Amino acid sequence: MFRRSAHACQTARQVQIRVDGVAVSVPDTLSVAAAVLQVHGWQGYRRHHDGSPRAPLCLMGSCHDCLITVDGQPNRQGCLVPVAEGMQVERQGGGRHD
Repeated sequence: MFRRSAHACQTARQVQIRVDGVAVSVPDTLSVAAAVLQVHGWQGYRRHHDGSPRAPLCLMGSCHDCLITVDGQPNRQGCLVPVAEGMQVERQGGGRHD
């Protein structure tokens, strides 16, 4: 569905962030939401209270389906927060994450 341009992939610097305590390397051009989607896919982004998968919808700050905890602050709109070196990200939502 979405694909990064070849130019963006060539010019991006890699940064280390932690997603649910696991260190991952992602391009510094990504938002937190895009980084989590890259690492876990849409089904691993977050969960509804019944445990079913839930993913960001608009990726531009309108829908609030991308809520995530960033550096200990819950309910941040992950699509509006750029990744930064050393950032701590935790997925939100009911149920288990795979």
